[in-house]
Amino acid sequence: MAKEKTAYVCDNCGYDSPKWMGKCPACGAWNTFKEVRLGKAEPARPSRAAAGYAGEESAPVSLREVKADKEIRMDTHDAELNRVLGGGLVKGSLVLLGGEPGIGKSTLIMQTVLKMSEQKILYVSGEESLRQLKLRADRLAEDDEATCLVLCETSLEKIFDQVRAVQPDLVVIDSIQTIYTDAVDSSPGSLSQVKECAVSILRMAKETRTTVVLIGHITKEGTIAGPKVLEHIVDTVLQFEGDQHYLYRILRAIKNRFGSTDELGIYEMRQTGLRQVSNPSELLLNRDAEGHDGMSGISIAAAIEGVRPFLIEVQSLVSSAVYGYPQRSTTGFDTRRMNMLLAVLEKRVGFKLGQKDVFLNIAGGIRVNDTGIDLAVISAILSSTLDMAIDPGVCVAGEIGLSGEIRPINRIEQRIAEAQKLGFERFVLPQNNMQGLDAGKWDIELLPVREVKEAFRILFKRDDTRLSD
Repeated sequence: MAKEKTAYVCDNCGYDSPKWMGKCPACGAWNTFKEVRLGKAEPARPSRAAAGYAGEESAPVSLREVKADKEIRMDTHDAELNRVLGGGLVKGSLVLLGGEPGIGKSTLIMQTVLKMSEQKILYVSGEESLRQLKLRADRLAEDDEATCLVLCETSLEKIFDQVRAVQPDLVVIDSIQTIYTDAVDSSPGSLSQVKECAVSILRMAKETRTTVVLIGHITKEGTIAGPKVLEHIVDTVLQFEGDQHYLYRILRAIKNRFGSTDELGIYEMRQTGLRQVSNPSELLLNRDAEGHDGMSGISIAAAIEGVRPFLIEVQSLVSSAVYGYPQRSTTGFDTRRMNMLLAVLEKRVGFKLGQKDVFLNIAGGIRVNDTGIDLAVISAILSSTLDMAIDPGVCVAGEIGLSGEIRPINRIEQRIAEAQKLGFERFVLPQNNMQGLDAGKWDIELLPVREVKEAFRILFKRDDTRLSD
């Protein structure tokens, strides 16, 4: 009887080794090697037919003979999803949608495919029964018009048989971790199974021009479960994120071969499904709440994600460190960048925050990576430190440099227009952004500043912004 072969594969980068190692020599991660069964020793690597989809043999062609036509896209009838994808689903592409369990991945895909009545869709579920799929469709209150076909199957070979018989325009697999192929002798969800199934599905998608959407779970570290090479196989990687205690969900493109990765879509979770948030600024701000005016530690920032402007509320709390070691905690903002901004406040402005606990929160449960909200962050921190409220009619935007200067930011006109639309009276912006900007066409007062000290004098109406020991 042949001896079964095993190997150890890094869960982070896919590096394989015949023995277990504590540290991966390829990516440097610790304790990421997992044991994988490779099957018996005698058989060679499975053929294309055994591994899943057996397509036509390819042959090299001249680059001049290749037609570079514009990609044909499928309208998802979801403005937020279309924006993130770059205009819709590309024919023959492989899209991976990842997110935490229970965040709403299946709900998003289900309500999307039910709207695409002009397309023939095959929804493959390896986790739920037909009855569960029907209950979800009824809860979403959508009319599928008999165009969405559902299949409960986990065998990759049987799924390909149904794809050949049905010939759908779009195939949804929920989830990739539950699919297995007979060509690999290991359990479903293992590294080798996920990788082999993804490669076979990619081959099928490219050769038949069938669009495929894979739903994948993420690990506790926030990465797609399975080998890291899975993200290199697919054309587009979408991340569906958000806090289950909040109503809002954020859809980001981590990788997109057919569009930009700077766009994001915002949804609101409801009992009847996910609702598109077309104007997130009105929902992320809490300006009308009773008692909101006059509270310290709050500033309004004009942020940009991709080409989309929206206003967010930055909240900060600064208090004395009673446990000796000061705490630095952020929600929705990079902690290391906040530490850099605190160092600028202490070195360039003179605020001693070394023995203070600093807590920072971006309201609404969203995460912002725009450096243009630096000025709003330090304004909120200073407001909490001095216990002085910032005028609720003021919106700020600007990037902070290490020397304390306020650097110019991109898309300043869109930020100003968004603040003016929501009724703000004044807008603090970098001085260099005033070049080529027609201040007369705006109904909002523009306040250009060069340094952090100058911005603080405007926001707090103080001649001396230094805080004595």
